[in-house]
Amino acid sequence: MSERIVLAYSGGLDTSVAIGWIAEATGAEVIAVAVDVGQGGESLETIRQRALDCGAVEAYVADARDEFAAEYCMPALQANALYMDSYPLVSALSRPVIVKHLVAAAREFGATTVSHGCTGKGNDQVRFEVGIQTLGPDLKCIAPVRDLALTRDKAIAFAEEKNLPIVTTKKNPFSIDANVWGRAVETGFLEDIWNAPTPDVYEYTADPDSGIAADEVVITFKAGVPVAIDGKPVTPLQAIEEMNRRAGAQGIGRIDIVEDRLVGIKSREIYEAPGAMALMAAHRELENVTVEREQARFKKTVGQRWTELVYDGQWFSPLKNSLDAFIADTQQYVSGDIRMNLHAGRATVTGRRSESSLYDFNLATYDTGDTFDQSMARGFIELFGMSSKVASARDLRIAEGK
Repeated sequence: MSERIVLAYSGGLDTSVAIGWIAEATGAEVIAVAVDVGQGGESLETIRQRALDCGAVEAYVADARDEFAAEYCMPALQANALYMDSYPLVSALSRPVIVKHLVAAAREFGATTVSHGCTGKGNDQVRFEVGIQTLGPDLKCIAPVRDLALTRDKAIAFAEEKNLPIVTTKKNPFSIDANVWGRAVETGFLEDIWNAPTPDVYEYTADPDSGIAADEVVITFKAGVPVAIDGKPVTPLQAIEEMNRRAGAQGIGRIDIVEDRLVGIKSREIYEAPGAMALMAAHRELENVTVEREQARFKKTVGQRWTELVYDGQWFSPLKNSLDAFIADTQQYVSGDIRMNLHAGRATVTGRRSESSLYDFNLATYDTGDTFDQSMARGFIELFGMSSKVASARDLRIAEGK
């Protein structure tokens, strides 16, 4: 039996050509694996048939949209995961679920090697290969673009020579990665960081200045996960899709950032994540109402480290698993409703209510019915400032030479 190689397959030019390119370079049989994480476009069946037509001996396709939303996007929401305070891990979150299916296909079809389409310059090569070696430590990894010299001009020539069923003439000026959590756009004229994005960069979001009327939405959470929108029950996938539609119509979730890549370079990226950013704004405000102060302060530190680990391709690492446990514990009371106004590129919280709220009206009010004992404040302030007061007295004493 010939050696078998599993290829992460998108259905596009590069991975379609990679099927035959890998086969010729290695003599191995290629199994194409396509995973739907909500990127849209062609059906899985169309992609599966193209893989077979391009020479794959097997084509494994998986509809992982619900899995991706529930098991990857929701933990990111609970962690309030924004890399460099801006990027909601659009691509980074999808890689581990794709890796999971790549390794499953390798086991099912007896493959010894897993292949991906990444270059040697980006983050994704690390995310794929670290994930693969963690879930399948016996598996080898190759990357045709990086390891087998598959450039785009060679891909076009190969496709034409072999008469592959793939369009080779049209070249999108951008490199685009999309899923239900968001859309990432890079390269082309965006590589000059002085250039402003043009309207054709965007697909998930409308112009924030379009003048469309404001949209009010109520999002219901249970244990940090959205379970209803405007009173209608939703799954995690449905919640993201609905907020993509409604927040996207208002131009919410556009991000333009010069980002610190794992490989050590800075890269200009444009992201669109209307659903993710609106849901995160709602979730953060519900946490403000329901999570105790010291726990909330520490959670920000944990959330940042969790985000960095996921960005760096460490989804399956022991530390990430440990941080998952802490974050999950903080979410037990994050239940209730958040009302938001979606308008002109902004998602603004206008109301919050929760049965597990820590907000006590009688303690907070300045009107009749106030239950806060103000007589305790003087002693509290004296004790709270004691260490600074003693240190200042020491400094003054030494400065005066006493």
